[in-house]
Amino acid sequence: MAWRKVIRIDEAKCDGCGECVTGCAEGAIAIINGKARLVGETYCDGLGACLGHCPQGAITMEEREAEEFDEARTREHLERLQGKKVASSSLPLAFTPPQCPGSMARSLGAERAIPAAGVDSGMGPQPSELRNWPVQLTLVPPSAPYFRGADLLLVADCVPFAYADFHRRFLRGRPVIIGCPKLDQVEFYVKKLAEIVRVAEPRSLSVVHMEVPCCSGLTRIAQYALAAAERDTPLTDVTVGIGGEVLASAEAAPLMPRP
Repeated sequence: MAWRKVIRIDEAKCDGCGECVTGCAEGAIAIINGKARLVGETYCDGLGACLGHCPQGAITMEEREAEEFDEARTREHLERLQGKKVASSSLPLAFTPPQCPGSMARSLGAERAIPAAGVDSGMGPQPSELRNWPVQLTLVPPSAPYFRGADLLLVADCVPFAYADFHRRFLRGRPVIIGCPKLDQVEFYVKKLAEIVRVAEPRSLSVVHMEVPCCSGLTRIAQYALAAAERDTPLTDVTVGIGGEVLASAEAAPLMPRP
């Protein structure tokens, strides 16, 4: 034990957005039961890189007696986290399991589904604009040909339910990946998306998320992934309101390097 600086998280202020999780390269923070928690003192280096990532100001530094930061144990911890995330989904890092044929990578193209009879948008039944399957970030294979050089779309999974014109406005002509930055594994998402970017070298990346604070974590995931992949892929950030309107759309700033 040593007297040193470690983070302190005010759970009353924390809204579980997950921004601090992506801001901590050591994996010392996790979202547990909807709140950010320090999972191990020995993984916290005390430098406070996560402080600027908390929009609620719930993270501060305090000096107290704590376990010393251990770089070797932190590396092991990060490796365990990666293995746990892959194992928890019963999936290898890059490819879907062979025992699940419904998750096999497919480029839909002419196979686009037509809405069932009786489903009418007011202009007649409209064809789906979905071009790829699967769509969940955990399941998509980075080597899928439809990602290569594409205008890639990363979408919070609530967006298509809130925004009625999603297929025409956003999905048309783009391969799509979906995920939830609050409920899913953020660190795994960063690594998986970085792998996709490295392999596929997309022409652009657009992130579409809901207006709720935790959902903006999807943009941070994209920024960290681009930084990890060492790519300057143009990144667009789009915010959709829970009332079904587009609230904002702008080019996202590149991730600033850690001090």
